[in-house]
Amino acid sequence: FWVVPAVEVKIEVVIPEKERSKEEMSPNGKASPLIYKVNGTARHYHLEEHPIASNPYHNPKDVVEASVCHVKDLENGQMREVDLGCGKALLIKESGEFHAVGHKCPHYGAPLVKGVLSKGRVRCPWHGACFNIGTGDIEDFPSLDSLPRFQVKIEKEKVYIRASKQALQTQRRTKMMAKCISLSNYNLSSTNVLIIGAGAAGLVCAETLRQEGFSDRIVMCTMDRHLPYDRPKLSKSMESHPEQIALRPKEFFCTYDIEVLTEMQVAAVDIKSKIAVFKDGFKMEYNKLLIATGNTPKALSCKGKEMENVFNIRTPEDANRVVRLAASKNVVIVGASFLGMEVAAYLAERAHSVSLVELEEVPFKKFFGERVGRAVMKMFENNRVKFYMQTEVSELREQEGKLKEVVLKSGKVLRADVCVVGVGAVPATGFLKQSGINIDSKGFIVVNKMMQTNIPGVFAAGDAVTFPLALRNNKKVNVPHWQMAHMHGRIAALNMLAHGTEISTIPYLWTAMFGKSIRYAGHGEGFDDVVIQGDLDELKFVAFYTKSDEVVAVASMNYDPIVSKVAEVLAAGRTIRKRDVDTVVFLSFRTGDMSWLTGKGS
Repeated sequence: FWVVPAVEVKIEVVIPEKERSKEEMSPNGKASPLIYKVNGTARHYHLEEHPIASNPYHNPKDVVEASVCHVKDLENGQMREVDLGCGKALLIKESGEFHAVGHKCPHYGAPLVKGVLSKGRVRCPWHGACFNIGTGDIEDFPSLDSLPRFQVKIEKEKVYIRASKQALQTQRRTKMMAKCISLSNYNLSSTNVLIIGAGAAGLVCAETLRQEGFSDRIVMCTMDRHLPYDRPKLSKSMESHPEQIALRPKEFFCTYDIEVLTEMQVAAVDIKSKIAVFKDGFKMEYNKLLIATGNTPKALSCKGKEMENVFNIRTPEDANRVVRLAASKNVVIVGASFLGMEVAAYLAERAHSVSLVELEEVPFKKFFGERVGRAVMKMFENNRVKFYMQTEVSELREQEGKLKEVVLKSGKVLRADVCVVGVGAVPATGFLKQSGINIDSKGFIVVNKMMQTNIPGVFAAGDAVTFPLALRNNKKVNVPHWQMAHMHGRIAALNMLAHGTEISTIPYLWTAMFGKSIRYAGHGEGFDDVVIQGDLDELKFVAFYTKSDEVVAVASMNYDPIVSKVAEVLAAGRTIRKRDVDTVVFLSFRTGDMSWLTGKGS
């Protein structure tokens, strides 16, 4: 980024020299094959390379330049969405300098002008992704892509932006990555990096290795039949097809030489020989290993649990089938978990009836607290969802081989054509029990701040691990959040390359129900009080979760961007006390003043 101390501001997309050299690097004459298994059969896709132009201004017709404001129109710490005629940019002024980047979060398209600006980065108001305002680079997830960065010039006290039309239209930038030097030199049964699991953690690990210039072989393996996809959408957008929710297209994996073995299950790991043994007997030797297997949904333990039309939603096919079968039928959902509640919300207008069975008194009680849980429960009841609380399923009854009724321990019998089970999950680590890798009593892999296990060269990430959370004084915790899995994968990759990087991110999650979202940041496990601002009945509130007078988490509905603002406070290492909650809400939400972010301590 550069600023000319004259009097007009111009913005132009530029590629730093470091990234330009990476972009121009082409170790292979042709992209190596992606191993992609369909129905157990390996198929090889050979795709021609599509070189990316190293200079976006080689074509002058692709460039637009516009005067967007006077230099005095923005104060320090302010952001403005500006229109360049063929697209928009986000203009930012911080510490007396102007910066310009894409105006939409590449994740789901949130307007970043409504986000949070703090200490050289902007945080998305919806899901917490963070971007460096000087480079556009992503600094926290869940977005995979960075923002395009534009050049700014100041001439005659006017601010100009000069930008590529293509960058303005796409509003995203994939960081430059290395490629494998020569896959033809490798034995099929040997790889430098083996990644077990192809979720967010596994994908980000592979991408980070390539971004950092790693040019050796990378193999990902997964039990799934699909390439990595946006798993949270399975319960939020149940009719989505796999290709619609793919995190990256097949061409991406070919271009950057990331091999993916689908429908392949690892049965054991020999840490002494550094060999992974697959269920079908195939063996693969590795140098570095990442275990990112996620979790396995718990099944019901009652009679009839195996019958047709009883689902754990684990794949796009599961979600699609549930929607088809539920149309104008009776649906019973067991478990008021995030998955269960999101599925109930999605099916409420499609099914004839939706009943939800839960052991607790109110939904989300342990996570959001009783008062927030009751407010959410009321919203569901207003949308025709019937709750059966403080009870369990005792039996599933069938008629002609298909589900007909769900019998509760309370004695109530519910008509049911479809049953969705969302009663929690366990870490998918059973195959590691005899490996020597440290597993805790609940089955979670124990890692340090660098995502390293007790075995040199073996890392773990995602829902299957416990790790030291800086926010909670390095207490070992399990945080099964989509955003956190991304960060785990990145930290693991950096430390495979001996960077010595420790994880320090703030957990951030969201849930979507009936067109409304609850956003959440922090780690509220064991909270002893909830301080609520706003109106729960109107579903416009912010809830602060405290433990021993300290705010450890925050949740909100219709109160953006308060959760992202609090996340930035916590990320800065500051402590929010219970007595400060009123001040926090007033300064951050009503006045927009972010000065209280600066400094350390309470």
